[in-house]
Amino acid sequence: MIDLDLIGIATGNPDHLTAQAVQAMNSADLILLPRKGEAKSDLIDLRRAICTRVLTGPTRIVAFDMPVRDAGGDYADTVDAWHDAIAAAWSAQIAVHLPDGGRLALLVWGDPALYDSSLRIAERLQAGGLPLRVRVVPGLTSLQLLTAAHAIPLNALAGAVTITTGRLLRACGWPDAADTVVVMLDSGCAFDVLEPHGISIWWGAYLGMAEETLFHGPLATVAPRIAAARAALRARHGWIMDIYLLRKDGADVA
Repeated sequence: MIDLDLIGIATGNPDHLTAQAVQAMNSADLILLPRKGEAKSDLIDLRRAICTRVLTGPTRIVAFDMPVRDAGGDYADTVDAWHDAIAAAWSAQIAVHLPDGGRLALLVWGDPALYDSSLRIAERLQAGGLPLRVRVVPGLTSLQLLTAAHAIPLNALAGAVTITTGRLLRACGWPDAADTVVVMLDSGCAFDVLEPHGISIWWGAYLGMAEETLFHGPLATVAPRIAAARAALRARHGWIMDIYLLRKDGADVA
């Protein structure tokens, strides 16, 4: 039997780990760290730094090459194939490093329940016959870190909040019945499809890290500054993780 702990680690700041996450990491026989290419080498370095900070026992750490998603073709089909490839990579590492079972931990950005596919990938292993018992250790999300960094409430007074992706915002525009929209997984400033009048934005990148960068203001004014900063940061680091909150002006907050 493999006991799999999916551990939310926020955005890479060890101070944001919960006590439960620290305990789970130290209880693991093996922690798998994905390598995502040289351009994103900082990501595995952040995970290694977390392990160095909190591990006190003999937990083994093994890095493996993360499959790359095909950028072409139908989005759903390519993501489905990508998840199959990741499941196969996990299975191969388990066969080599935990052939007789044990406790495996994977460190998940943010929380495993919010725009992360680790649980879906684990289901593939279970469906394939691997004896796998899954536990989720929740973590801080980038959404929480964004509202904390800007010292704002998530919702307008009695208002609805929609959490969506950059791809969907670009395709569908402002979601109906929402005073507040939180946008994740935006590969390129999807807010530029909106009529900016009457909308404010709170944007953050590398939240909780030394490189944290924040912008806030009327969308019409701040959008060009965000786009320029985002491009410069991505060029400097080779990757970027950002999130933003959009709110219609005049919505009371509480």
